[in-house]
Amino acid sequence: MTNLDAHPAESSCEAGPACAGIELVEPRDVPLGGPRGMTVRRTLPSKARSMIGAFCFIDHYGPDDVAATGGMDVAPHPHTGLQTVTWLFEGRVLHRDALGSLQEIAPGQLNLMTAGAGICHSEQATPGLFPDDGRLHGVQLWTALPSGSRDGERLFEHVADLPTFTVLDAEDGGPAGVVRVVMGALGGVASPARAFSPLVAVQVDLEPGALVRLDVDESFEHGVLVDSGDLTLEGTRVDVAWLGYVAPGRRVLELRAGDEPVRAVLVGGEPFAEQILMWWNFVGRSHDEVVEARRLWQDAVAGGAEGEARFGKVAGYPGPSLPAPELPNVRLRPRER
Repeated sequence: MTNLDAHPAESSCEAGPACAGIELVEPRDVPLGGPRGMTVRRTLPSKARSMIGAFCFIDHYGPDDVAATGGMDVAPHPHTGLQTVTWLFEGRVLHRDALGSLQEIAPGQLNLMTAGAGICHSEQATPGLFPDDGRLHGVQLWTALPSGSRDGERLFEHVADLPTFTVLDAEDGGPAGVVRVVMGALGGVASPARAFSPLVAVQVDLEPGALVRLDVDESFEHGVLVDSGDLTLEGTRVDVAWLGYVAPGRRVLELRAGDEPVRAVLVGGEPFAEQILMWWNFVGRSHDEVVEARRLWQDAVAGGAEGEARFGKVAGYPGPSLPAPELPNVRLRPRER
């Protein structure tokens, strides 16, 4: 997925200060293009918080009627210095990338793309592409790659069956829900997906009224994004589409469901040690680095050999690549926290 803001703001992405309570991050609506285009809800980066561990971007979308909204049709676009982490609750998406990957993703699966120094890809879930899937609903996250990995090999992984485990109710000891481990490890269950820094990402599905206590790494900061249902995190209500942030220092996270089933996404990781500069679809370290990435992508859009050597080319997408927005007339700099 891409950031389609016409005037994307640069973001300082660094570990935030410790927080005694639960910090609530409000989502903002971001259109993916066109008057009928699908809208996503973005909680990272935000004015309140720019990162949780290595996670620097969270988009949450749906459930959308693909026939009514036009679904998802994101033309080839670039990424640098990050991984895209995509999984679905409903529907299917078709991924193409510069490595020649052509991969459908369905609920219970993971698409993980590592950009390294540069890659491009497209994503589609349009009317008629998957006639049996009328609704689209899921998340896409980005993780920042640390120095030593961010200029490395570009990769694509598809995990067809993510591991799960059952969680027990803290009050009656009975089954309370299921945790699907997307990245990292939790509850003694590990995802096969490749990560480049200590992190975790899971989907949590809880039965109505369930109270669960998840054993977590106390060196991690965590965020819980609520997809559906009435959820309290450590006694604090987190509304649907909002993100609840928990600072490092806790060994257990308590989640309680209300009268309806709850679905939530838990992410976490060690506070990222490096400050990063994120503008549009690029994660870099400096103004000059981002400017050069944009120049080369524009060259690739025009069919230039220099740009294609950096980002590659997506084959089979029925349309042109997405040009980069104009850079602001000031030097890119980290946003003050």
